[in-house]
Amino acid sequence: MKKIFITGLIPEIAYSKLSERFHVTMNRSGKPLSKDQIIEEIRDADALLCILSDRIDREVIESNPKLEIIANYGAGFDNIDLQAAKENNTIVTNTPLVSTVSTAELTFALILGITRRISEGERLMRRGDFHGWAPMFHLGTQLKGKKLGIIGMGNIGKNVAKIARGFQMEILYNNRSRMSEFEEKEHAAEYRSLEDLLRESDIVTLHLSYHKSLHHCIGKDQLKMMKKSAYLINAARGPLVDEKALLRALINNDIAGAALDVFELEPKVTEGLEKLDNVLLTPHIGNATKESRTAMAQVAAENIIDALEGKVPKNIVRIG
Repeated sequence: MKKIFITGLIPEIAYSKLSERFHVTMNRSGKPLSKDQIIEEIRDADALLCILSDRIDREVIESNPKLEIIANYGAGFDNIDLQAAKENNTIVTNTPLVSTVSTAELTFALILGITRRISEGERLMRRGDFHGWAPMFHLGTQLKGKKLGIIGMGNIGKNVAKIARGFQMEILYNNRSRMSEFEEKEHAAEYRSLEDLLRESDIVTLHLSYHKSLHHCIGKDQLKMMKKSAYLINAARGPLVDEKALLRALINNDIAGAALDVFELEPKVTEGLEKLDNVLLTPHIGNATKESRTAMAQVAAENIIDALEGKVPKNIVRIG
């Protein structure tokens, strides 16, 4: 019987589906495993189901030449050495699409949270500093009529645009490839170069998959292009943003604020960001809904079943 190792505690549906066909071991401790522990656990495994916080590097992959598939529990896959997997003849899969709506919803929660200063107001209430309504007290920013700049117009970006239309926002976007005229009309979105998008947008939100070529794609120069009244939202990947440059921009009031669900050195946060009132921080919960996480577990399990039974998984990550 083929063997599968699951590195972390995920919804039970994955374990149940896989156990019907294979021998499955799951780390139920709730604690992350070290590289050496993962290597030990997959020594004779045919499949690895890993979570996004696991670093599956060349050493891990080459420790088991017979590993048929690495099924990543997440839409991203930058935690896996894709080239090493290719050389090891190991399929890599992810769980796209099923987390799209939840991540788009969280993005808009961040947008509302930072522009209406919700977490700042909540902290104020807990301190007992609310002394009554006043005309100029705790003013935020209205979204209607504002320009939302979406960088990365994939499935999540499109869902964010759909929500933004309900708030009567103008939608600008930048993407590696421009959408068709029909799609632009469908999403009421206007294409802009990255520079023009940064200059024009009142809110900039990132929805890019991470690649080393995109490291710090939002840095000092890009932040300088933004309006002083603009906000930056990142619910995509932490290393897209140079957090030290962002910290300086926020302290210097180069932009109005930022809301981050992901971090450059996750789980660490660049020191100083947590002290600023014009920063909203959430602990990487973009797709953290019962619906999304359950669907992700099911998709990851189906990817493994297909691979180990000689079928082509639906969600193969193309390598090189």
